[in-house]
Amino acid sequence: MIVSADLKWIFREQPTDDYGIDAHLEVVDGEVVTGKLVGLQIKSGHSYFDHPAPGGWWYYLDADDLDYWGRHSLPVLVVLYDTASRVAYWQSVTKKNLVPTKPSSKNPGGHKLLIPTAQTLDVAAKCALSELAEGNAYELRIRRLRLALPWMHLLVQGRRILLEADEWVNKTSGRGDLAIISVDDANEDRQELGTWGLLAKFQRYEDVLPQLVPWADVVIHEETYEDADQEAFESEALRYDKEDGKHYEMFGFDYWALGRDLETLRPYSDSAGEVDHWRLELKLNELGRAFLLLDEFAEGEAPFLTPDGK
Repeated sequence: MIVSADLKWIFREQPTDDYGIDAHLEVVDGEVVTGKLVGLQIKSGHSYFDHPAPGGWWYYLDADDLDYWGRHSLPVLVVLYDTASRVAYWQSVTKKNLVPTKPSSKNPGGHKLLIPTAQTLDVAAKCALSELAEGNAYELRIRRLRLALPWMHLLVQGRRILLEADEWVNKTSGRGDLAIISVDDANEDRQELGTWGLLAKFQRYEDVLPQLVPWADVVIHEETYEDADQEAFESEALRYDKEDGKHYEMFGFDYWALGRDLETLRPYSDSAGEVDHWRLELKLNELGRAFLLLDEFAEGEAPFLTPDGK
């Protein structure tokens, strides 16, 4: 009733031979049945609320359930249903949420799960459950690497990929605008591959930007920063002689560069002290090369052995 009345999603009870999963919950986006599912293990009755904890109740996991849910192809929720109040509470079964305990007769699985009072299975949970239905954290990261494959292939094919950012330095939100750009080897034939907004509150862009592309090493864009550094050098090193109307170099570039790490990630310019401009280049790293090999293997058809014997 909760699922149909509040969430307006599809609830499918599972046959009893589906060990450890009582039902599937399918996400509906507007009028579209998405095919995105979560598995539900539903427990009802007063006994499941006999282990109160700050902010909720402890649910003790059976060893077989823990093993099964850990290998399940769907994200799994434990749902406690209070028959008196007709309210259901939920928690996802993930490594982050599992709390190790000393195995005992009461808790042979050696783990417990906090079911929060704040997590009710109703319309307020829609966003959180939709995210869970996308897959567990491991699967999501693999999926995002797959989405980045076209960019990896461009690098293999000899294109260059740039990550450009405009950072609003006076905003505590860490607001910025990002763009992924492809250019040819001569730094020409500029093609925009995508744009995004970024909020990196209290984080430095030199730390955040490389995290956005874990499959690549991030370095400064050589042409851009050479020009920017030359301009900065000339503004400090050149002096104008009014008598002969010429500029004279007071010291050389190498002297100016002493003590400056010109290879570090940094903005190359700014606009009125309000916006810092970054232009970084992506180089395929060990993870990217390994994932390309994995993708090539996964596209194959040759069988191989697995522990389940299939």
